[in-house]
Amino acid sequence: MNLSLTDEQEFLREAARGTLSRYKIVEAAREALDKGLGELPDLWPAAREAGWAGLLISDAQGGAGLDVFDAMLVAEELGRVIAPVPFLGLLPATAILDAAGHDQLAAIAAGEVRPVWIPTRPPGDLETRWTVDTPGSARDEAPRIERDGDGDGVRVTGHAAFVPDAPGADLLVVVGADGTVAVVDAHAAGVTVEQVVRYDVTRSLANVTLDNAPGTALAVDAAVAADAATSATDAAGTANAVAADAWYVAQALLAAEAVGTVQTTLEMSVRYAKERFTFGRAIGSYQSIKHELTEVLRRMENARSLLYYAGWARTDGPDEFPLAASAARSAAGAALDTAARSVINVHGGIGATWEHDAPLYFRRAQLTRRLIGGHGDATDRVAERLLAG
Repeated sequence: MNLSLTDEQEFLREAARGTLSRYKIVEAAREALDKGLGELPDLWPAAREAGWAGLLISDAQGGAGLDVFDAMLVAEELGRVIAPVPFLGLLPATAILDAAGHDQLAAIAAGEVRPVWIPTRPPGDLETRWTVDTPGSARDEAPRIERDGDGDGVRVTGHAAFVPDAPGADLLVVVGADGTVAVVDAHAAGVTVEQVVRYDVTRSLANVTLDNAPGTALAVDAAVAADAATSATDAAGTANAVAADAWYVAQALLAAEAVGTVQTTLEMSVRYAKERFTFGRAIGSYQSIKHELTEVLRRMENARSLLYYAGWARTDGPDEFPLAASAARSAAGAALDTAARSVINVHGGIGATWEHDAPLYFRRAQLTRRLIGGHGDATDRVAERLLAG
């Protein structure tokens, strides 16, 4: 196993960093806290130009034909500057739509149509249903997808809270309570997308309500669906596997974003620890500061190792991908929690004020720890799979 980045992957990462460097994103985030979301730059045109919409779409459909490992490199760069790019909701949706051979893949890869995935947790030992986030601490059953006639038409009813990147999306990719998948026009009758802000203004979120909304069932695996000898149970099982895979793709992307944010906060802390003097010494020379920053570095490198392993597993060891992605999310979430507190602590009083950027990263950490199941749920997944093994 070689987890070194290829020349193409290095170029992809540097290109992403260069694209984002053209915008003053952190400064805009501070303005948005006072003046509203209109202060944030619209980065979707830049994402379209960079080809990020088609990262997980096959080249035959106009996409880049890359895999989650490559997407995680871009996500890490987004996390470094807490960029408001509709990436987290987009990529799991394109993974499902590509598996289904959706007829709008070319337009999606070009960024002309933007889908978003409704985060739906697969069943496990602690919760045996397909579930979605709610405004409270409990989880709710996934939307109901019911056939509407003899064709592919369906009706979808349900509610999901805190859906990443849903505001402004064109298509909603919905996983039903039975693990089947449907796509719904975000502008159709019966669809309500209510934008909400929680902690972090750079993360676009919405509560989505589907009230008997018309949609289209997705044949997630065309080969399975076309095989007359395949039972309905096997076909549903394939659909469930693809729907579950989207959950772990999202876990890996969130972990990558978290690692990027940890990297930035660590660099901020180290730089300040070298520049700030007290009692005639740089504060970085004090043992307590050294130990604190070393712990952040240790957690970050541990999370990055797990992240790269998850990227490898998605292609070369798919049976291990759920465990690897969950482990990466758990470790990266803990690293971000530690780093977000450490950057404030190292900077002292100024780090806790609105005059500094540190609170922006703390806000990102607070939302990340709760989003898409939360990294506590990812830790439970790791325990579940290890105990089962």
